[in-house]
Amino acid sequence: MTTLHTLASGSSGNALLLSCGDTRLLVDAGISCRRIAAGLRALGLSPDDLTAVLITHTHTDHIAGLQTLLKHTEIPIAATAQTGRGLAYRLAGVEDRLLDVPLCSPFSLGCCTVTAFPTSHDAPGSCGFRFDTEDGSVGVLTDTGYVTDEAAGILPGVNLAVLEANHDIETLRSGPYPCYLKQRILGSQGHLSNEDAARFAVTLAEAGASELILAHLSRENNTPAMARNAVETALSAAGLAPALCVAPRDCMGEAHLVTRRSVCRK
Repeated sequence: MTTLHTLASGSSGNALLLSCGDTRLLVDAGISCRRIAAGLRALGLSPDDLTAVLITHTHTDHIAGLQTLLKHTEIPIAATAQTGRGLAYRLAGVEDRLLDVPLCSPFSLGCCTVTAFPTSHDAPGSCGFRFDTEDGSVGVLTDTGYVTDEAAGILPGVNLAVLEANHDIETLRSGPYPCYLKQRILGSQGHLSNEDAARFAVTLAEAGASELILAHLSRENNTPAMARNAVETALSAAGLAPALCVAPRDCMGEAHLVTRRSVCRK
């Protein structure tokens, strides 16, 4: 059985757990080690049960708990070469734990086949991941200004996708953020809007995704209702009705079972 739990998802911290048999992969560690351990404990696990931690990029909301996690475990850290260099510069003791992750070339971690692909974000070496197991496949795409060609080539066909829906464009434009920050978020190395997420959600559902989890919502520039409505509207217009939810920002989400279900069509 393959399951996915988001431990936190938002601008203040991100982490999710993918479990397949005895393989347990933590994707990002952007919340405190205490919160990571509490989330694992709620699932009957501990940090020592992790097979590896995969890091998408070096922004604080994705690595805030990593230094403390390193002190309490011996688990390896998987990251692209550029991200690994950034981690080694920032965090003491990480260099000996690093597993170099190739881009667009599958590799094995336990019972999972992992494929990393580049994202467009203002962090060197940023990436997303596809995970393939005997039960089905999962895609994780957050923190990117647009859907890169590599993401568009690798992710279609996943059964479950964690997809960034960071902001509502008009809410961001009219909101309190300074101009430079608005431009960063809206730029090609920023974040996916609700509308961006909606378009790619249709692509993924047409290719077989039966469940979509909207993630990394901005607290100031979005709401779960706005994100869900934008994506549901696009899916409905295409005659598609995959399961759809929004990952909680500050707590663990429900268990998502990865299976090869058929897409529901209206």
